[in-house]
Amino acid sequence: MSPPPAADSAPRLKRWADLRWPEFAALDPAHTVAVLPVGATEQHGPHLPLDVDTAIVEAVLAAAAGHLPAEAPVYVLPTLPVGLSPEHERFPGTLTLSAETALALWRDLGASVARAGVRKLVIFNGHGGHIGLMDLAGRELRARHDVLVWGVNWFHLPLIEPDGHDLEADLDARERRFGVHAGQIETAVMLAIAPERVARDALRDFPSSSEERARRYALLGNGRSAKFAWQMQDVHPAGAAGHAAAADADWGRRAVAAAGRSLAQLLQDVVAIPLSTVVPGPSLA
Repeated sequence: MSPPPAADSAPRLKRWADLRWPEFAALDPAHTVAVLPVGATEQHGPHLPLDVDTAIVEAVLAAAAGHLPAEAPVYVLPTLPVGLSPEHERFPGTLTLSAETALALWRDLGASVARAGVRKLVIFNGHGGHIGLMDLAGRELRARHDVLVWGVNWFHLPLIEPDGHDLEADLDARERRFGVHAGQIETAVMLAIAPERVARDALRDFPSSSEERARRYALLGNGRSAKFAWQMQDVHPAGAAGHAAAADADWGRRAVAAAGRSLAQLLQDVVAIPLSTVVPGPSLA
């Protein structure tokens, strides 16, 4: 009699930590990709748990697994659950590193990847406050180790369904612009992947103070000409911005699936791109 199927038979991406050290010599540096998932442990309003960014990153990675060939040389490093979150530090529960510590951590991990002979690194991020840090870390790793580095935010991946429908078109213009934290998108995804951890009685619309600035100040409020170095309580004292009450679990499920498809395509592109993309030095030839 054959054994019963495993309880969890869903495809999974390969884990860096499952490799044994002699196996690294057999990896092809021209194609092997390391993925560093980075999340956060920070407040997400009165309705969502602290680990939203980490949970979403891991859900999208899981969704991508089924769209990658089993032999794809993509290895996922351990997820970093704490990052750079000083904009949320006045809310209880938030954990944050300093910018110096976070940059050093990412830089050291990237250096470890390079020492293992892997020349391609994707930093896969779930926290908006990491965008600038990813740029710095990527440039330093490129300069010091000739590693090809891409910073990828889950929330910037195309959310296109198989029939061509763009899920972002389901959001109104206000939410797309001002729903930056624990709003309709993140709440919908959490309703899809961890509904038991969403405080439904706390769901409401959390208007962002940026809406008033956009109405009153032509340049300061246009979202492009100047970037306000805000703390989250400046945006909304409850720690959220966006229409969380409009969140729909089915939309969240479809968004995770779409992001997974996009991430899988992106990772295959990184596998394929040649190492000659990194040019060792200037030349007049």
